[in-house]
Amino acid sequence: MSDDGRLPPAISTLAGVTYGTVARLADERGSFRELWRASRIDASFVQANLSTSAAGVLRGLHLHRRQLDHWIVSAGSAFVALVDVRPLLDGTGPSALVETRLLGPDAWVEIPTGVAHGFLAIEPLELIYLVTNEYDGTDELGFAWDDPAVGIAWPSAGRAATHGERPILSDRDRSNPSLAELVATLRG
Repeated sequence: MSDDGRLPPAISTLAGVTYGTVARLADERGSFRELWRASRIDASFVQANLSTSAAGVLRGLHLHRRQLDHWIVSAGSAFVALVDVRPLLDGTGPSALVETRLLGPDAWVEIPTGVAHGFLAIEPLELIYLVTNEYDGTDELGFAWDDPAVGIAWPSAGRAATHGERPILSDRDRSNPSLAELVATLRG
């Protein structure tokens, strides 16, 4: 543990992905958390966002070709799925690489370009995310969260979902193509 109470970052099986924990300094008045420091994270963030999700909401799988994401769980917990599609896009691999983790309060993950990401809110969730590209819509790609060729073992959305065991999805996420269709479009 470092002097500021942080655990050292954990390296992922996916190149460029790291996980860590934000130190929470608390007393009877409340708490303080340092979310980002330029000397610790080598990225030029240009936008910060706060996403709130009810339990049972699934967002993703989203892919950016020009944007690094740095996610911080402010409250709640999320089942996070990362899919490295860089081997498919550059032709160096026959398939995508998948990694999943449960992230709780104060956990963070840094997601490089070319790694698709999505999460299922296990309980009401507040997710802060810093990004290296301002939103303009041209880098908003995605593929089906339940693509059988990717094979993510999502947990059940449980009673919180309004559709039984199925997660609550946006129209965009409900209509995303398969990963193979997305890759064919991007390579074509």
